[in-house]
Amino acid sequence: MQIVCISRGTHVGGKELAERLAEKLDYKCLSREELLDAATKEGIQIGKLEMAMVRPGSFTERLALEREYFLAFVTDYLCDRAMEGSLVYHGRTGHLLLPGVSHVLRVRAVADMEYRINATMMRLGVDRQKARRYLTEVEDDIRRWVHTLYGISWEDAAHYDFIVNLSQMNPGNAAATLVSAAQLSDFQMTPASLKAMLNLRLAAKARILLARDERTWKASFKVRADDGVVTVTYLPQDAKLADAIPAVLEPLEGIEDIRKTMATTNILWIQELFDPGSETFKEVVEIATKWQAAVQLIRLELQDGVEDRDLASDESDSQSITAPASETRNYNGGIEDDVEEVEICEDGGMTDTIKELAKLGCSGGGRLVCGDRQDLLNALERDVPYTLIVIGDLLLSRAHAARLRMARELRSFMNEHIKAPAVTADELKEQYLFGRHDLYRLIGFAALVVVIYFLVFNHQEGVLSFLIGSSWKTKALAATAVFLFVPLVAFLYGNVAKSFLKLIKIE
Repeated sequence: MQIVCISRGTHVGGKELAERLAEKLDYKCLSREELLDAATKEGIQIGKLEMAMVRPGSFTERLALEREYFLAFVTDYLCDRAMEGSLVYHGRTGHLLLPGVSHVLRVRAVADMEYRINATMMRLGVDRQKARRYLTEVEDDIRRWVHTLYGISWEDAAHYDFIVNLSQMNPGNAAATLVSAAQLSDFQMTPASLKAMLNLRLAAKARILLARDERTWKASFKVRADDGVVTVTYLPQDAKLADAIPAVLEPLEGIEDIRKTMATTNILWIQELFDPGSETFKEVVEIATKWQAAVQLIRLELQDGVEDRDLASDESDSQSITAPASETRNYNGGIEDDVEEVEICEDGGMTDTIKELAKLGCSGGGRLVCGDRQDLLNALERDVPYTLIVIGDLLLSRAHAARLRMARELRSFMNEHIKAPAVTADELKEQYLFGRHDLYRLIGFAALVVVIYFLVFNHQEGVLSFLIGSSWKTKALAATAVFLFVPLVAFLYGNVAKSFLKLIKIE
């Protein structure tokens, strides 16, 4: 079973490429139009959803729920069709529906503007000016759709394995070239990639049931699945619906356990091994409880040699389309958990940690990621809002200096690519929890503020005389004193307020 996803623009020949490739590989061919027809029959308001996504300011809370429903439905539909046999899908960004599924060959079909203008003129029977305006408007709408749906740039080459220019090559020859690529071992299904797809499918089916049921359709849910364990995260205003979730999901086959957690946001915790008895666990839980956040775990196993790379380097090379797929896929996918490795994952403490988080009502599920930083980034769900990213110990077999360097470099990388602050486990307590150093700071700065206020208010006449001096030297000295004194007081008072708010757990 294999999946080829072809992302096609307007009038570039992507449909012909997909059909020729499916014919040569003897795969089934599925178009975006067929998928949208199925979603429309499901009752999803595709027209309103597309209109809201391409027009700023028209996206409502109800349409946000419709988007969740839509994403779950199309993910389930695509997975179901893929489970029936190997598949070529052509549309906009079908591969983004399957994060962590390594046996997806991601192809982008492009063509130069002149080629597309001529194709548009021929198919629509319009003149050159109208054809160009039509292409520009449609492409702008697609960019906004993809950005709203997934939070990425549709044209970013890093999201594709191959980019084919169909203005230089006819669809038949391009399909013949991709046949060889599709047969590479890098794009064949593995036990890990099959598990990732089954997890996505189960989570999507659970979200669809929640969207269909009259008890839960008005609420926003984030659903994850891992080996039959389904984690449903809901907002505090929907807490009254928590008891209905098990009943709604009861008919779904494949569920072994249902975990419910209330959250206003998510904390992402990345580490190689987890321990529910560790100090970091207590600190993460304290912050999650304070913020009403769900904690999502990612157990990151870095490939050999990754620690020698410059993780904070510029990403421009990743935009290149000339890099062979084998350079980035020389392992079994971004999410890996072969049969022999299941016990290793459990020994890593992730299962026990998730259970403890579930008991505390702040579990956001977890997953195993093997590879490098790009695999980690690809494994993240695009629509999940993260408030904090905690990076714990990595490369445990290495020296402490190497582990510390890796954590800091990964922190810098995540800060560049995710709209959330990333901190190492060592920095977590210092920045977000009240500790002994905060107590000393609070006492010291508060004492200085009290002394300054005492001196100023007990020597008001002298201070006023100094400020309203008559000579230009006195005025210049007073201005300089105010210029230096006010920021100093603001700094001291600001630190007192910051420490005090941290003490009473207000951010």
